[in-house]
Amino acid sequence: MNKTFVALFVGIVSSLLTTIPAHAQTADNTQTLPDAKPGECYAKVITPAKFTTRSEEVIVQEESERIKTVPAKFEQREQTVVVREASQRVTVVPAAFSEETETVVLQPAENNWILSGSSGAPASPGALEGIVRSGIELASVEVGSCFNEYFTPAEYKTETQRIMTREASEKIVVLPAQYETVEERVVVKEAYTRSVDIPATYRSESESVLVEPARSVWKKGRGPVEKIDNLTGEIMCLVEIPARYETLTKTVLDKPATTKTVDVPAVYKTIQVKRLVKPASENRVAVAAEFDTVSTKVKVADAGFFWLKKGESANEDARASGREVCLVEQPAQTRTVKREVVKTPATTQVVEVPAQYETVQVSRLSAPATESRTMVPARTKTVTRQVQVAPSTMEWRQILCETNTTPELITSIQRALKREGYNPGSLDGVIGQATMVALEEYQTKENLDRGGLTYETLKALKVQ
Repeated sequence: MNKTFVALFVGIVSSLLTTIPAHAQTADNTQTLPDAKPGECYAKVITPAKFTTRSEEVIVQEESERIKTVPAKFEQREQTVVVREASQRVTVVPAAFSEETETVVLQPAENNWILSGSSGAPASPGALEGIVRSGIELASVEVGSCFNEYFTPAEYKTETQRIMTREASEKIVVLPAQYETVEERVVVKEAYTRSVDIPATYRSESESVLVEPARSVWKKGRGPVEKIDNLTGEIMCLVEIPARYETLTKTVLDKPATTKTVDVPAVYKTIQVKRLVKPASENRVAVAAEFDTVSTKVKVADAGFFWLKKGESANEDARASGREVCLVEQPAQTRTVKREVVKTPATTQVVEVPAQYETVQVSRLSAPATESRTMVPARTKTVTRQVQVAPSTMEWRQILCETNTTPELITSIQRALKREGYNPGSLDGVIGQATMVALEEYQTKENLDRGGLTYETLKALKVQ
């Protein structure tokens, strides 16, 4: 019985070392034999990997934004619209005239030599020259001195002289302004922009989360990796239990929420408006000056005669005219003429004609459309998983062997396994296939070293 027992443990250890897959190989810390005392047995056992349970927060819906649109605000106002533009009206200020009196000298005052006893016939220059030639200075002749005249009468012609009685001026004619009536579009509501919400879009994504890592266990049967139980001759297979995953479906933000700006056109109203086509103007017409005709006598030929001082005898060849020339003072001849003189010329006065207005109701944009963004936090889910914190190793552990094992101890182990809910087979004090399977299951469940009846397993089973 003891030889079979030892062979069983050696076979288990050898099979574990030769049949563990490459990816599940454990660290071998058995290169050095333990410092054993006589009567103690040691075996290579597999110390299981150490795991810890961790909870992680997995995002099932990403953080996003919720957009709320605040529409634009308008306020009603009265707007004054020009229905007739401002213009100018031209009025005529007529010219102002004043009356002036002017004395026109028709004949200036002078000392003239005239014929005595006549109607003032003048003495000829020749007569005066004759007097001078007679040795008499005309400048020294006193007024009233007379000389006998021998003469040929002078020749005169009548000339017409134009005298201005009214100066030239201007006459102003006002041409009124011209208008046309047109239709005009007036903005009663300004154009603005309106924001339209475009909600966020999401997509579903699946993610596999590791819940339990892969592990290897011995089970009955046949397989690619196998060993023969030295006690029972049965085939034992090292089966790899795959890792267990949990599929999580989460909602992921595909496109965030946005807004779209929509242009709202302006609103117009058609009104009648008078447009100034041609402004008021003036037309100036020249007014000619007015004249009066005055006739004057102009000497064209002097009288051909000579003179002798009164009392002196003429030459024999002289022909006496029978008239006497005397130096007399003749006053000036004048004429009073009335005429109108432009005191103030004609002008125009521009009068401002104010524009005409009409009041209409207009919607004014007081506040544009806005948006408020609210953060929508991400949604998470707590996932519990086993995380390896230390790998499995191969260690020397003290075990029960033929030197320290009795049927009574084996029976106590079988009874303890049965108490813990495992089936060790008959309580016969013999380690058979059923007892070893139950022992393997218990060590695996309690995360104990596997590979033999270790003292750690006995302590866990509370077997003395």
